[in-house]
Amino acid sequence: MVNMKHSLSPLEQHRRKTRVHITADSVGRGGGALRARRSLSKEDEKLLAALLNPANPIDYIDSTAFREPNAEGIIYSAGGDIAKPDTSWYHPVMDDLSPGKHRTVKSTQQVILTGAQEKVLFHKFNYARFRVSELQKQIWGSDARKPTPDQAEDMLKWYRISERVREQIAETNLALVLAMAKRTRMSEVDFADLVSEGNMALLRAVDKFDAGRGYKFSTYACRAILKAFSRQGMKLSKYRQRFPTDFDPKLERSNFLETKRSGFEKDAAEEVKRIVLNNRADLTDVERTVIEHRFGLESGENEKPMTLEQVGQIIGVTKERVRQIQNKALIKIRGVLEEGVLRINPRTEEEAQADRDARSMREAGLTFPVIDEENKPEPVAAA
Repeated sequence: MVNMKHSLSPLEQHRRKTRVHITADSVGRGGGALRARRSLSKEDEKLLAALLNPANPIDYIDSTAFREPNAEGIIYSAGGDIAKPDTSWYHPVMDDLSPGKHRTVKSTQQVILTGAQEKVLFHKFNYARFRVSELQKQIWGSDARKPTPDQAEDMLKWYRISERVREQIAETNLALVLAMAKRTRMSEVDFADLVSEGNMALLRAVDKFDAGRGYKFSTYACRAILKAFSRQGMKLSKYRQRFPTDFDPKLERSNFLETKRSGFEKDAAEEVKRIVLNNRADLTDVERTVIEHRFGLESGENEKPMTLEQVGQIIGVTKERVRQIQNKALIKIRGVLEEGVLRINPRTEEEAQADRDARSMREAGLTFPVIDEENKPEPVAAA
């Protein structure tokens, strides 16, 4: 004989071990105290208290099949095992952040239910909720208004069955939410909020769908999801009308660095233009001609600066020679700019004189290495 315990999956073995077993230890005439063989977990106690609250009656879609003899065996044996979907592909918010890498539903992940399979699943779902509702009515109608051990165990069992079937139906139809969200993208509604609202609408559609009318669930669910999106947009529109937001400079991002940088560049360009036009850098006529044509200092606003080749044609040299003349002229201009900075930020007389001597040496093509402050070598010609 096959050992049934070892044939069960580890998850099912764990569920059977942790299943709630409640027995009546002693029952008096007026209803005695109940003692649990294994105490209820905090999760079970919280769930049972919520189900026993008269403000939370369980709703379901009724059917005549629920009251037939052996209804449980007929409903839960019909249709066989229906495959559960693989929802590892469903990451809509992550996909929205990287629009070039949308995930697609593979054929191995997609589960498409037939009309008969949908009817079987909804019968199982509503029958489980029917059993919970009947237990609620029995408990609320009793004098003690407290469940017996069997009632408490049955209520928890049937409620968890209904939640598992509900989850299976919703996960099978998750692609409807994503399709409707991409179809009705609202600029004023965040995509994550839209998907969240669609998921809640899908769960509400599972609770309200009547499979006995012969329609596919997708027909009902798509309309419910679109109506939820419309309500979300109207709610946001009314909120913005009630609380309009005016322009507030304090909430804007500061552009201080960009403004300061652009102002500095403009001032530097104007200073360079003055240096060239006034010839404060002692440029030769050829150097001045190259700089003026290359950077458009004397051209109009609509004229573009000339290329190296165009300037070379004007002065009668190659473009490589124009580049050499331009670089030499820029070195002279940079030296004048640095001198101006030193005037703005004065240093000691010795440092200023040393800078002037070094500049004179560079212009004369001489090097002046300093090895010892007391025994300075004579200037030598640069190699």
